[in-house]
Amino acid sequence: MGKSQPVKMQQLFRFSAPEPQRLDADAQLLAAFARGDGVAAGALTARLAPRAYGQAYRMLGDAAEAQDVAQEALLRLWRAAPTWRYGEARVSSWLYRVVANLCTDRLRRRRIMAVDSEAAEPVDPAPSAEARLLHIAREKALSDALAALPARQAEAVALRHLEGLSNPEIAEIMDITIEAVESLTARARRALATALHGRKEELGFADE
Repeated sequence: MGKSQPVKMQQLFRFSAPEPQRLDADAQLLAAFARGDGVAAGALTARLAPRAYGQAYRMLGDAAEAQDVAQEALLRLWRAAPTWRYGEARVSSWLYRVVANLCTDRLRRRRIMAVDSEAAEPVDPAPSAEARLLHIAREKALSDALAALPARQAEAVALRHLEGLSNPEIAEIMDITIEAVESLTARARRALATALHGRKEELGFADE
């Protein structure tokens, strides 16, 4: 009997993903990539990159930084693919949280730089350091509140109110009914209102 051949790590990874027919479209592509299908990475990038960039741009207001964040978030997704825990989180929800965290880090660094700059140059015709810090605080509070929501609620409300998608579009992306989208977003809005209620005055949110 001949010697058995050693098994390479990438071979183990290729067989670690579940059968694709049980997964949603994003997870199917990620599973295919984990099995060594390079074309799947391009297809998944085409689906997720515009959404990641749009989210980052809305949080940062800077095209170059948003591009960097989107690329870094997708790179982290590729690194996570071989050990992805299918069924625990949707790919799009996971990516949303990564983008939010990356943007929060950049906003925090901006805050430090803004404070340092304000100390060095007290006269500034641009928006005041206080206004910039308030904007950063709002974004951080919203990001934290979203991160505390159940994954499906966070994804639905982000697609509706941050991405500006319609309920039918969200239903198609999440593979659920329009009624389910309405239920998820309603519950998410109530949870966000509760989470931010005590900070309305601090963050400058108007009562609705």
